[in-house]
Amino acid sequence: MSVKLIYETHSITVDNETGIATGWLPGELSERGRALAMELGARRRDVDVVYASDLRRAVRTAEIAFRDGKEVRLDRRLRECDYGIYNGRPVSEVAALRSRHIDTPWPGGQSYRQVVAEMAAFLGEVMGEWQGCTVLLVSHSANRWALQHLLHGIPLEELVDAPFDWQPGWEFDLAS
Repeated sequence: MSVKLIYETHSITVDNETGIATGWLPGELSERGRALAMELGARRRDVDVVYASDLRRAVRTAEIAFRDGKEVRLDRRLRECDYGIYNGRPVSEVAALRSRHIDTPWPGGQSYRQVVAEMAAFLGEVMGEWQGCTVLLVSHSANRWALQHLLHGIPLEELVDAPFDWQPGWEFDLAS
């Protein structure tokens, strides 16, 4: 058996539109983000369960997308990387420093390797509970990198500096 895992990024926030790296700050969906959350719900009706980061922007994305009663479980292990003192700083500033924080935590925050460890623990639980099912994650960039690293073997060094090309979900097969 296996688990079909679908990752979707949270909807567009005001910070995204203004070039701010939100990190562990809550973030607010923009008008366009709310519309995209509704599209997500229409696109992903076939999932068995939805897990979302407990940061407000991911919670709101899931609430809007699945307001019809689909089960949404919040999990803090699905949070964006904590940029520490860089939470809320310009994306250009944070992006220039990402490769320095693969193993070394951001000042007052965490490393990308720590995000990978959180994701590995989360995946272990999902594998035990959701065999034969489709699980949707609503999360953040660092979590997608963790999935690509853990499940496809792509080095974090490549992922953190790669340009972001949005798409309507990334699919992974978690084989037991």
